[in-house]
Amino acid sequence: MTQAQSHDGELARWRQIMHSLERQIDDGSLTPGARLPTEAQMAAQFAVNRHTVRRALEELSRNGLIRIEQGRGSFVAEDVLDYRISSRTRFSEWIRRHNKEPSGEVLRLDEIPADGQIALALQIPIGAPVVLLERLGFADARPVSLGSHHFSATALPGLRAALQANPAISEALATVGVLDYRRAVTRVSARLPSAVEASLLRMPRSRPLLVGENINVHHTGRVVEFGIARYPTPRVQIVFEP
Repeated sequence: MTQAQSHDGELARWRQIMHSLERQIDDGSLTPGARLPTEAQMAAQFAVNRHTVRRALEELSRNGLIRIEQGRGSFVAEDVLDYRISSRTRFSEWIRRHNKEPSGEVLRLDEIPADGQIALALQIPIGAPVVLLERLGFADARPVSLGSHHFSATALPGLRAALQANPAISEALATVGVLDYRRAVTRVSARLPSAVEASLLRMPRSRPLLVGENINVHHTGRVVEFGIARYPTPRVQIVFEP
């Protein structure tokens, strides 16, 4: 067998593996969220080396049919959640609209000095104290958002303690007198995730993040929050409503 024939045979094998998995996903044998066999198991099943299996999985991931989580394995991709941006966008309401259970994990709750970007968004001086809440949001235990929420510590005294007691932002704001707020600005961009972001959101670094910069205001027009949220494109798409 020539080197070219060997290469063609290897190419055919990873495509065969890819098409076999595609058929199982299409016919429902592999359901959304299901864990695929390990690379070693598939290599034994198809009598190929693990590099050939990996090539097939990478192609399926690029096509959006599976997601590869470093250290955890490969999973059939779930349905993409529509995140509808409206004047009163709330995380829990968004997740429950898709018949999933919302939850969150606080990664950081701290007081920091405002840098230029935060100061401009919150309309406060550079260096002024800011309450920072970093939180990972889940839908049925799957991470769908990574948010950094910024609030003026001077304008909202007691908020850090309120968030310490209850990290639900709307409820914490209500305890310090902000009973309602609305979305004034949403700016969306896309970029590749950092290693930390990819790990927290359980997504490949080759797939982009959607990054939303949001400003929420009180009915008086006073800025309440400046948020930066990162969404994994394998699981979330943003929809703007009039």
